[in-house]
Amino acid sequence: MAVRAAVLPAVGFPLEITGIDLPDPGPGQVRVRLAAAGVCHSDLSLSNGTMRVPVPAVLGHEGAGTVVAVGEGVTHVAPGDGVVLNWAPSCGACHACSLGEVWLCADALSGAADVYARTAEGTDLHPGLNVAAFAEETVVSASCVLPAPDGVPLTDAALLGCAVLTGYGAVHHSARVRQGETVAVFGVGGVGLAALQAARIAGASKIIAVDVSPAKEELARTAGATDYLVASDTTAREIRGLTGRQGVDVAVECAGRAVTIRTAWDSTRRGGRTTVVGIGGKDQQVTFNALEIFHWGRTLTGCVYGNSDPARDLPVLAGHVRAGRLDLAALVTERISLDGIPAAFENMLAGKGGRALVVF
Repeated sequence: MAVRAAVLPAVGFPLEITGIDLPDPGPGQVRVRLAAAGVCHSDLSLSNGTMRVPVPAVLGHEGAGTVVAVGEGVTHVAPGDGVVLNWAPSCGACHACSLGEVWLCADALSGAADVYARTAEGTDLHPGLNVAAFAEETVVSASCVLPAPDGVPLTDAALLGCAVLTGYGAVHHSARVRQGETVAVFGVGGVGLAALQAARIAGASKIIAVDVSPAKEELARTAGATDYLVASDTTAREIRGLTGRQGVDVAVECAGRAVTIRTAWDSTRRGGRTTVVGIGGKDQQVTFNALEIFHWGRTLTGCVYGNSDPARDLPVLAGHVRAGRLDLAALVTERISLDGIPAAFENMLAGKGGRALVVF
């Protein structure tokens, strides 16, 4: 069956909206009609080669929709069910999974190498990060779908699959922010906005948002920021000035740039925690000297997918949404059609966006 999709023909090339031949689901597979998909900065990293996936591919790794059909052996969802896509399903058998660290599953991205569809000309297509959400419909492994939570519109629930799990998890699972602590969030994109809301939910006493764009202040404050700083060479000093010359208890870096990671570290108090969420390239080298590591006693931690277990955390996030503590609509900077996806990428490249919701 032919559906429209945004195809990445090769690394560094623009996306092409075209018809693709999407087969019926086989054993253990699910076909989903997308209601919405988020445009995440990771999609940009995939398209420009910072992160590698087989191409040509259909990108898009956070989305939600309705089950159209299921293959043999699928019992946890049925046609007509609302679902949230999970781009990093855990295998349950590798070493990381045996430790309960499902976000580090060794086989989570193995499906990205599969051929899941073909172009009208017969060219094999890969499913980006497993789920190929930049399409009207997709076929995924049953492990890549989770029942959508009640009371959350599918067009909002799309963001639960990556941005919210990542930002919320960075604050609650990685940094483990406690009531009354001070927090700085670097980068006010979708993940950063989710992290700001998560810090507010955790009861942080001061939440400082940092971004290169002055225009994002209103978004940041709506999400929970008590203070807003435009990034500069004096950011760390300004943060210490806002925290009694101590620095914040927790810094969450969402940009993936060496200078931002270093500034987040410098902004953290002695004995504080710095969590790096942003995905940077191999050319982004961060340096520390041995004496400062000893003297400051800080903890620097990487964070994959918010150190989250989607099956465990999705109901928790839904509870926050229903209670009004988590506003998913506040994470969306613009809504675009499928045909507008290339324009959204151009906006991201120009630094004008960073978050969009593709509504089908």
